[in-house]
Amino acid sequence: MNRPLSRRDFLKVGSSAVAVAVAAAAASMGADGTGLYDGEIVDTHVHLWDLSKLKPPWVASATGRARAVLGHDHLLADYVEAARGLRITRGVYMEVDVAEEDQAREAKSVSDLCAAGGSPLVAAVISGRPAAAGFAAYLDPFRGNPFIKGVRQVLHRADMPARSCLEPAFVRGVRELGRRGLSFDLVLRNDQLDSGAELVDLCPGTRFVLDHCGNPHAGTAGLRAWEQGLARIAAAKNRDVVCKVSGVYGNVSDRAWPAERLAPLVRAVIDRFGWDRVMFAGDWPVVDLGSSLRGWVAAVKRIVAADRPEHQAGLFAGNARKFYALG
Repeated sequence: MNRPLSRRDFLKVGSSAVAVAVAAAAASMGADGTGLYDGEIVDTHVHLWDLSKLKPPWVASATGRARAVLGHDHLLADYVEAARGLRITRGVYMEVDVAEEDQAREAKSVSDLCAAGGSPLVAAVISGRPAAAGFAAYLDPFRGNPFIKGVRQVLHRADMPARSCLEPAFVRGVRELGRRGLSFDLVLRNDQLDSGAELVDLCPGTRFVLDHCGNPHAGTAGLRAWEQGLARIAAAKNRDVVCKVSGVYGNVSDRAWPAERLAPLVRAVIDRFGWDRVMFAGDWPVVDLGSSLRGWVAAVKRIVAADRPEHQAGLFAGNARKFYALG
């Protein structure tokens, strides 16, 4: 079996043309960042957990740096502090892969947080198992809930077969989401992208979100195969697919990932999906494994600094407002 591409490996891969363009844009700015996008941001990927109420198994089993960074409570107040000064006006909660018995509790908890107001959190993508026999019944309590926008099941685990999302029961469950006006988040390894593209076209009535730029660094495929899989999802007959710009920062520090080195991955996503089908995502607090929410926002701003203002506004806010009907 091929060795999964390491974070260090993928950061070595670059496009000289893109790097030159980003460097030129950065050089044209003042040291204070003058010229960077300064409009509102809709963060489409916010994780929260209170370990006294929910204990995601993957958090409980974390070791080393992951345990140090993630192995404690991450509450809404902590997110608000991390986002201070970033002009994040709205946030979409992303399920945290809780144990199945905690899924309904997680969904109710985050719905209550959204309803309470007083914070950027205005919507949620909740956990669910589309292939489960009781999936439709699980969704019934959320019918008409204005805060619940979609469902996600984590599929990029190493023990998940590449084509598991194409099992007939899974496809039926994802089609059910479309009938209910809910989206499905695809969080896949790079060797699962082809299967993801098939699923998208098997569910023409469902809207999809591809998380974390299609995870170029996670899986057994290399960057060339990742780009090919990314292109297949972007070109699917079901065009109701958007991609989140996130997840490419890796397990490195701010100093080790200037925008110039991440630009080729972000550009690959924008080139294939187009400016109207990409959305910024913060991925807090997982982003803290590599940097910080503030550092990631700054990197994306620099990557797109030379692009048209309306394109930047769509990436950072407009496309998410439209996709999630946030007003």
